Amino acid sequence: MRRVALLGATGSIGAQAIEIVAAHPELELCGLMSGSSSLDGLAGEHDVRQTQVGGDPTELLERCEPDVVLNAIVGFAGVRATLWALENGVTLALANKESLVAAGSLALDARSSGGGLLIPVDSEHSALFQCLEGRDRTTVHSLVLTASGGPFRGRTREALAAVTPAESLVHPTWRMGRKITVDSATLANKGLELIEAHWLFGTPFDAIDVVVHPSSVMHGLVRFRDGAALAHVGYPDMRVPISFALTYPERAATAVPALDLAAGLTLAFEAPDLDAFPCLPLAREAGERGGTYPCAYNAANEVAVAAFLDGQIGFLDIAATIADTLAEVDGAPARDLAELVAADAEARRIASRRHVAA
Repeated sequence: MRRVALLGATGSIGAQAIEIVAAHPELELCGLMSGSSSLDGLAGEHDVRQTQVGGDPTELLERCEPDVVLNAIVGFAGVRATLWALENGVTLALANKESLVAAGSLALDARSSGGGLLIPVDSEHSALFQCLEGRDRTTVHSLVLTASGGPFRGRTREALAAVTPAESLVHPTWRMGRKITVDSATLANKGLELIEAHWLFGTPFDAIDVVVHPSSVMHGLVRFRDGAALAHVGYPDMRVPISFALTYPERAATAVPALDLAAGLTLAFEAPDLDAFPCLPLAREAGERGGTYPCAYNAANEVAVAAFLDGQIGFLDIAATIADTLAEVDGAPARDLAELVAADAEARRIASRRHVAA
C-alpha cells in the first residue's frame, strides 16, 4: 500500500488525483489539505482521517506520515511542503512548479540531503522526465517545452490591452484553475516551467527552448547530440502525468484513450511572440540572473494575476508589474527558508505598491 498525502485536494489537480487513487487499490489517501474549502465531504467519501484547511502543510504531513506527497498547492505557499518531502526522503509528486522556481537551490540541497525522489507532475516536465529517464545526460543537446499559446495566440500586443479576465480564463486545450489559466494566457506559466526545467534537469537556460504547439499533443521533446530527438505525445489530459507520478515506476493504466494517429492529428509549431507576451522573456532573464530573482518573478506574477482577476489592473500590467519588480529587488541568494520568505515578501510589497500607485 502506498500512502498519498494530497495537498490542494479541491483544485483541478486534486480532483483528478482522487480519481486516480480511487482506481488503484494499491494507493491510499492518508491526508487531504485545501486552502480554504471544507474537506468534510471528501474525507468522509474516501475515509481519510487526517485533513487540514489552510495553515502550514507540514503540520498535516507530520501527522499522516505519507509515502508520497502530491503537492498541488497554488503558488509560493507550496514551498514548505516541497522542502519537507525532499528533506524527509519522501517521494514528491510536484504539481506546484512555483515552489521549485522560488526555492531552486534550496530544494536541490534538500533533495541531496534527504534523498527524496522528485517526480514532476506538470505535463511538460513529466514528458521530459520520461524522455530523459535512463539517458546519459552528456548525450543531451537541449530540451524543448511546448506551449499551447493560450486563448490569445496570434494577437498583437496592442490587441491584448483590452482583454478581460473572463476571456483569459477560457483555455483552448486544458482544464485548469484560475491562476494557472491566466498564466497560460500571458505565457508566464511557460516562463515558470522554463525555470523549473532548469532546476529539475540541471540544464542551462540557453539549452531550453519554448515553442508554441496549439494542439497540445506533444508535451515535451529532448534533442540529443547525434541529431536525434525523442518526444512524448498523447492527448492533453492531466490524469496521465498524475498517474505516472503516483504509481511510478509501474506506469499504471488510466481511462485516457491511446492516441489515434489516423484521426487527423496535427503537429504544428511556431515561435512564441515575445513582444506580445513579455512574461516569457522576463522569466528567462530572472532565471539567468539567478539568486532570488526567480522568487521575485513568481511573487510579482502572483500579485499581478490576483489584481488582474479582481479587475484592478489590465492584462498588459501583469508583465509590467513583473518587470518593475525585477528592476527594484536586489535578487541576493537565499541561504535558508527564512531568507527566501523575506525575499518573497519584499517582492510582493514592491508589486503591490505599484498597483496602489496606479
